[in-house]
Amino acid sequence: MNPKISGMPYPFHAEGIWILGAGRFGRIAAERLARRFTDMEFLVIDERADRLDGLAEELGVKTLAASAIPVLSRQDLPDELWIVPAIPVHAAFQWLLSGSGLASRATHAPVPESVDPQVPNPIRVADGTVYVSYATFLCPDACSEPEECCTHTGEPRPGNLFDDLSKISVVGFQVSVLRSWQLAPGVGGYSMAQLRQLERDVLRRPGGHIVATSCRCHGVLNALHWS
Repeated sequence: MNPKISGMPYPFHAEGIWILGAGRFGRIAAERLARRFTDMEFLVIDERADRLDGLAEELGVKTLAASAIPVLSRQDLPDELWIVPAIPVHAAFQWLLSGSGLASRATHAPVPESVDPQVPNPIRVADGTVYVSYATFLCPDACSEPEECCTHTGEPRPGNLFDDLSKISVVGFQVSVLRSWQLAPGVGGYSMAQLRQLERDVLRRPGGHIVATSCRCHGVLNALHWS
């Protein structure tokens, strides 16, 4: 039986979990999820085969030495396959650019600078990606993401970041937010059904789009244009 996922508006069911990346956080995700979902089929994907060494034997998971985004771009993946991104890119955004109905139609654009005053603690990097967080400190990697308070400070939560990001207002841009659900302490993910809904949201209107992936506390934003 699958454990209940806190706050999820429907029973959690997965036809497998894919972990993208086998670095430090990918291995943590594999270890925690394999312990929690004992009957689940897992696939850990990393383009570096050496990072996958030992995972199959230690945890009973399948592994694949490949670049994660092209593998994720397969069109026949079931809606109830869950994705845990642990690679240093905005996986959902890269999937939109390469594996969805927007492939070859969309162009990457910097997140407009007018977003920065509307989000908590923005960090902008050279390619125009913006990382945001309620936290001004290093969070524990096993945070349980409680609804009411911060596990580190004990202070009341200022809100849900995925809700706050949906309120961003920029002329000429539509905002779409993909929520990351906590599947185990410190480990978040989303389903292929959510990814396809994100694609539909963006395809509804040509022009500028700000795309965010966010849990309760942390998020990443990118922008694109399509016509």
